[in-house]
Amino acid sequence: MTWTKTWGLVAGILVAALCLLLPLEGLGDKGRVGLALSLMIVTFWAFQIAQTGYTSGLYLVLLVILKVAEPKTVFSTWLNSSIYLIIGAYLIAGAVKSSGLGERIAYLFMLRFVTSFKSLIVSIFILTFGLSLIIPHAWPRAFLIMSVMLVLIETAKVPRVDAVKIGFTVFAASVPVSMIFLTGASVTNPLAIEYAGVELGWMGWLRVMGLPAAFASVMTCLLILLLFKPSKPLVVDKAAIGRKLQELGKLGGKEKRIIVWLSIAIALWTTDSIHKIDIGWVTFLLAMLMSLPVIGGVVDGKSWKDVPIHVLLFITAAVAIGKVGAETGMNAWIAQAVLPSYVPTNIFVLAALVTSFTILVHMLLGSVLAVMGVAIPALLVFTEPLGISPLVTSLWAYSVIGTHYILPFHHMNTLVGQGEGNGLYSQKETIRLGIPLTAVVYLMTTFVEVGWWKAIGLL
Repeated sequence: MTWTKTWGLVAGILVAALCLLLPLEGLGDKGRVGLALSLMIVTFWAFQIAQTGYTSGLYLVLLVILKVAEPKTVFSTWLNSSIYLIIGAYLIAGAVKSSGLGERIAYLFMLRFVTSFKSLIVSIFILTFGLSLIIPHAWPRAFLIMSVMLVLIETAKVPRVDAVKIGFTVFAASVPVSMIFLTGASVTNPLAIEYAGVELGWMGWLRVMGLPAAFASVMTCLLILLLFKPSKPLVVDKAAIGRKLQELGKLGGKEKRIIVWLSIAIALWTTDSIHKIDIGWVTFLLAMLMSLPVIGGVVDGKSWKDVPIHVLLFITAAVAIGKVGAETGMNAWIAQAVLPSYVPTNIFVLAALVTSFTILVHMLLGSVLAVMGVAIPALLVFTEPLGISPLVTSLWAYSVIGTHYILPFHHMNTLVGQGEGNGLYSQKETIRLGIPLTAVVYLMTTFVEVGWWKAIGLL
């Protein structure tokens, strides 16, 4: 690992040096420096040379010091609601988890619906879907569900080989299901809209992305059922699960208050087209109100530990790549240098081209946010002559990035679950599902999204 990080450091510096030394025609001085720093940082991210917060912070401060862009451009994420949506989402997710409410819901669901291995796999997807409404971040949801799965694995004496399949399903399910609701992946979903530069509320996202994401979720579930069959029948010990539920005790005051606040949150999220308040400000406001005495008391000073500053810096840096690239001409240069000069007018061919380009970049860079910062701005420039909505291009690329992976590092949802202390699975399970999943990605973007967006008038 140390050698990998060292080689990553050297590779990043060499890539930056080449950008500064090679004759890149058509790219100005600021664009050249911006390209050098951007490629250096995504190389650092790909090799994981240090925690992303440190490398992201390095990138941001170099952009400012070297005068590649003004601070208001570099830190533009902090000037709109996106970052505050993420902060609020982390606080709300932490409150739901620490209160025991999410665990209670999971146990109740397991008691009622799980009777076999097949029903367990399906239940994981349904639980992930249901909890995505009340826990607006994929990782807390996945780890919460995994904690329940570990109880089932232990009480049902599930063989190790099947326990790995169950653990992998928990984190694999979080990938496509998180894209159904705007708040399902409160870090990346809003950023896809921000790149497009349009307004799209909670219901608007559900209308545009709900069906394609649901298609990807169902297909992922079917692939798991096909590829990961149990070695022996699953016998669920519902008495043991019932005892775990009893240990939680009666519904406490904190849980009741959280239910009230979650009900308010869902109501405001789903009616944003009526009250016209940005969903980010709504989420942040509710998280702040949840700290007040009498009406709140469900988050406190310790809750800020649930908000990882390194993730916020990572997001800021990923967005800055696109913003700085647009301002310095870097995005236009990348589109001209990498993408074909001819823009297909056939919408299905165009969708396949966007998908192929995004997969290629994703395979090289890995990080979802890093690929969003590089691929989406370049594709927006590439498709601009056709006059199609920038939302289409942005969501096309994001659909690929958000659902595609071969190795665990290609998606943080699969990366965080890898290993003994997490989802139990290894790289082998990820590759086994990821390869056929690539075909699902093409089906989703080229046929499902094109057909659906034509039907609703977006295309």
